[in-house]
Amino acid sequence: MTERFAGRLRASAVIPASLAFEAITRRFAGEAALSGVSFTVGEGEVIGLLGPSGCGKSTLLRLAAGIDVPDSGRILLDGREIAGPGRFVEPEERGIGLVFQDYALFPHLDALGNAAFGLGGLPRREALAIADAALQRVGLGHRLRAMPQELSGGEQQRVALARAIVARPRVLLMDEPFSNLDRRMRDQVRDQTIAILRETGATALVVTHDPEEAMMISDRIALMRAGRLVQIAPPREIYARPADLDVARFFCDLNEVEAEVRGGRLVSPLGVFPAGGRAEGARAVLALRPQAIRLAPAGQGLPGRVLDRRFIGEAELVDLVVEGLDQPLRARIQGGGAGGGGGPGAEIGVEIGADEVLIF
Repeated sequence: MTERFAGRLRASAVIPASLAFEAITRRFAGEAALSGVSFTVGEGEVIGLLGPSGCGKSTLLRLAAGIDVPDSGRILLDGREIAGPGRFVEPEERGIGLVFQDYALFPHLDALGNAAFGLGGLPRREALAIADAALQRVGLGHRLRAMPQELSGGEQQRVALARAIVARPRVLLMDEPFSNLDRRMRDQVRDQTIAILRETGATALVVTHDPEEAMMISDRIALMRAGRLVQIAPPREIYARPADLDVARFFCDLNEVEAEVRGGRLVSPLGVFPAGGRAEGARAVLALRPQAIRLAPAGQGLPGRVLDRRFIGEAELVDLVVEGLDQPLRARIQGGGAGGGGGPGAEIGVEIGADEVLIF
């Protein structure tokens, strides 16, 4: 299972497989949980399956794992149909690993027994040796005999990961694997998990509702909404070029300002912007992320006034009143916002780069 490399244990590589969903539909009590979902996870690719609760993410994972069956459409593993009209491959025959949100450890087995559970076809000594090596790799070599109730949440998650990788699955499915951990532990375990996925080369589909986490772990992000795939793209692309306003809202709090095309330009209280081919009189929404707003000394940029200012550690959140807007703007200023000092009531300048404005 493992080999010595660069002075530390390193997970052995697997032969990754592609996983394709073709027009997948699934209904419960007449309601569509998934509607015509199609995309492919390439060999060795890590896709973050992102979206709000109830959008169909976990349902899609259950279908891929063989725990559930689609009402229509097909699922293919390396081009071979594993679920579809008249065909269903049993879960244990798919070569797909699954890590549940609640880790699903067996309470009567210690960490070593849990990690070795999926190796029942091997001699016991060999299975335990492989499980031991996997637990060593996830940093739990000192907790082999600990029972699940004696382990912290982060340790339980790592046991579940070790159990999943010992069978060397060609595809690994992970359902909200870090959501039960506190922030510090979540960052540590997530980074370790992704390092192991990269070492093994396994294809992975990771469900999350956290956009920042999705951007950190994914080669591509598949964003779902109400049972449908809205957009799939690399993190930088989906952030910079969201398919619609709701996608942009999902990744960041936005300042939204109404605008109208006049004389071939998009006119708003924040200034004039390129109309992008929109027809005369067309209305649009300017969406500005808080970090796109810069503060300047009074007399520069748009005239504004500080309404509120809150220090949050690495940045400050500043609420601003700008003439012509019914709602305050919120800016996120790094390092104290050079050039824009002053507390509530202070007159300041507001600057916005045209290339940082999303238009919908």
